[in-house]
Amino acid sequence: MRSITLCALPGIGEIAPGTDLAAVVLSAAGAVPDFALQPGDILAVTSKIVSKAEGRQVPAGDREQAITNETVRLVASKVHPGGVTRIVENKLGIVAAAAGVDNSNTPAGTVLLLPVDPDASARALCAGLRRALGFDVGVVITDTMGRAWREGQTDAAIGAAGLEVITDLRGSMDTFGQQMKATMTAVADEIAAAADLIKGKTSQCPVAVLRGLPELVRPASPGSRDDGARSLIRPAEQDMFRLGSDEAWREGYAAACRDAGLPVPEFQQEA
Repeated sequence: MRSITLCALPGIGEIAPGTDLAAVVLSAAGAVPDFALQPGDILAVTSKIVSKAEGRQVPAGDREQAITNETVRLVASKVHPGGVTRIVENKLGIVAAAAGVDNSNTPAGTVLLLPVDPDASARALCAGLRRALGFDVGVVITDTMGRAWREGQTDAAIGAAGLEVITDLRGSMDTFGQQMKATMTAVADEIAAAADLIKGKTSQCPVAVLRGLPELVRPASPGSRDDGARSLIRPAEQDMFRLGSDEAWREGYAAACRDAGLPVPEFQQEA
């Protein structure tokens, strides 16, 4: 019987800019009895500690302005009793609420921005761990996201290194001998979500180790390709749901004006 083991690493304190995350993770892993890191382990690391180590904790008296600064495109917005929720595309190409800007688990008057390049952050951490350990492990950097059509939030991969992020089953046969034509399993997202079950949001356990999927870990080799979590972002030309309701209405209205030979109004869109 196949099994997967998840272990949260306790004892990781507050992270300051410049902190060596590989050293912190190795120290925390060494303090867990009977759970020394092994070849093929995958570490799920909350993006908050990566952001803090990289100095992405910034003063922000106005969180909304910080969100605007990180926004490339407004997808949708909704006014509610607590304020306004904005779903935007951020500088990483990720579509999420508030551009990933977070004011939880950070001192009052500051916000946390996502890492500038989460895949590069994951590669650096993965390389540091592999050098110290002498064997291959994988790294997933996680962040919490909502889902279209579904209530609640779950963790997903925003950075990854040293592992396969998508298992492409297209062309293989199912148990009934039928060819699968569309199945691509986002294993990095599944790892992130599973790890969040034991990391939690308030337990101060920002790192978890998943054991039992060594086939996903890619050995380091000269010239080897590391797709990273950015490959999970669907290209715009293939995204059937790229437009928010406001954008779709504007494009439809503009198209109707052009078809009728009328001038197309200039819509004002605030990020």
